[in-house]
Parts: sequence; structure tokens; C-alpha cells
Amino acid sequence: MRPKNPLVSLVIPAYNESGNLEWHNSKIIEFFTKHSINYELIYVDDGSTDNSLAIIQKLSAKYKAAKYISLSRNFGKEAATSAGIKQSAGDVVVMIDADGQHPIELVNDFLSEWYAGYDVVVGVRKRNKKEGLIKRFGSRLYSIILGSLNGRNTPRGSTDFRLIDRKVANEFNALTEHNRITRGLIDWLGFKRAYVEFRSPARHSGKAAYSFKKLVVLALHSFTSQSTKPLQFTGFLGFIVTVVSACLAIFLIIERYALHDPLHLAVTGSAILALFISFLVGLVLICQWLLALYVESIHNETQNRPLYIVSQKSK
Repeated sequence: MRPKNPLVSLVIPAYNESGNLEWHNSKIIEFFTKHSINYELIYVDDGSTDNSLAIIQKLSAKYKAAKYISLSRNFGKEAATSAGIKQSAGDVVVMIDADGQHPIELVNDFLSEWYAGYDVVVGVRKRNKKEGLIKRFGSRLYSIILGSLNGRNTPRGSTDFRLIDRKVANEFNALTEHNRITRGLIDWLGFKRAYVEFRSPARHSGKAAYSFKKLVVLALHSFTSQSTKPLQFTGFLGFIVTVVSACLAIFLIIERYALHDPLHLAVTGSAILALFISFLVGLVLICQWLLALYVESIHNETQNRPLYIVSQKSK
């Protein structure tokens, strides 16, 4: 039975968000006060170079429910979010960006789904206001590829803006890998999940901390940390190259030397040599795939993830 008035831990990673923090904090407190929700705010300053930390300290001193963690340098949003979840004490944990593009009003919908029995509630962004075509396309492509790699039907536009139950947070805190993608790890944990759609408003102030280069690096880390399918691709490619080149070579040898070129293809020895080289390349790729199987085993072992996770059990 879930509590009627749960403690909601709001984890807010921040990097150079001095223009948004006070404005966003006032919206958050107004929302929780209006709906009489028991809450705590956990700000995580991710090594900001502006006066974000000073503002966070000011908010923490002014509001009893506001706490903060200051990281010694910029470790990245994933590490900052993990630090906030580790510090949280709520019955549920909600991750939200500091720039105001995740509407705080959606927490009511999250809690409704949580009361309905869902352990993970994911905010699915439909479209950002003033969002560029390249970024919108890249975000959708990222969701599609990540969903296909981790073998889960992840809706396009899934974000880090999500609610997780305390038992999910505890399992998340038990994961030890360093190269982590928060949403990928939560998806890997499983549990019963629901999705809530929303439209992002424009940023209140400043520019997004993630440049295009950082987004590309994040995507590459996501693909390599969440799946070993890129390793398996070499074996698939090698098999295709080997079979196709072998079939073509046999066909051309028979057509040229056994049947004396009835199709008038005028195939030269260089062409047959090229196919033979392609055949050898395919074999090399297949050998790389065999090595990849060992690398995959090492990859899975070094992640040190639990063998299984219990959702619930009899008392």
C-alpha cells in the first residue's frame, strides 16, 4: 500500500544555470505548496563556473526543504543525477532539469501513475518550442537507436524527466559502473512503467549546456555502455561479405572458364582476384566477431550489474 502523502525527492542537477535557479525554485515551491505535497529539493551543482553554487546555497539557507551537493568539478549530468538520487530520501524520486523545460506541473500526473501501481513514470517530450530541426531529428534518432540496442520498446522523445519508486532508486544506487546513462540504466532495471507526454516550454534564461559535440559523445557512450550489438555487427557484416563474394566468385569462374563466357561478361582475372580479397576480408570480419564475443563477455562482467532484480515477493 503506497502512502497517501509520500515524500517526493526532486533531484535537480545544475551546471551554469544562475539565470534559472531562483525563478525555477519559486515555481517548484509554489506548485508543491499549492498541492500540499511533502517534498525535498536536492540541488546538485556540477562544478559550475558562474555563481550557480552561491544561488543554490542561498536557496538552501532560505528553504528548509532545499538541500544541495556541490561536486568538486564538472563530472557531467549523469554523475550529478546519480549523486542526487544517492542523497535522496523520498518515497519517490523525480529527476528534473534546472532550466525549466521540464514542467513541474507534470509531477501530479507522475504521482497519479505511481498511485496506479507503476514504479517508473517517464516523461515523453513531444516537441520543444523553438527546437531546431537538427536537434529534433537527432533526439528522435537517438531514442530509436537506443531503444533498438537495449532491446526495449522505448518511446521516441523519452527523457530524463521521470519518477522512480524508492525500490527502483535503491537498485539504481547499487549499480557500480562509471560510464553510465541514467535513463538507460533505469530502463535496464525494468519494473512496471508508464509514460506521460508533455511539451517543453522555451528556456527561461541562458543556453543549453550540451553542445552538439557533447550530445554526439553522449550518444556514443550510450550505445557502447547499454549494448554490445555494435560488436556483433562485425560478424553480421563479415558473414554477408563472405557469402556474397564466394557466390559471385564461383559464378564468375564457372561462367568464364567452364562455360567459356556465354553471357559475354568479359570478366578479367583482376575482378576474380578482387572477389577473392573480399572473401578474405569477410573471414577477417568473422574472426573479429569471434574476438568480440570474448570482449562482450568481459564488458558484461566488468559492468558488475546484478544477475537479477526482485520486484516484489511474499512476506
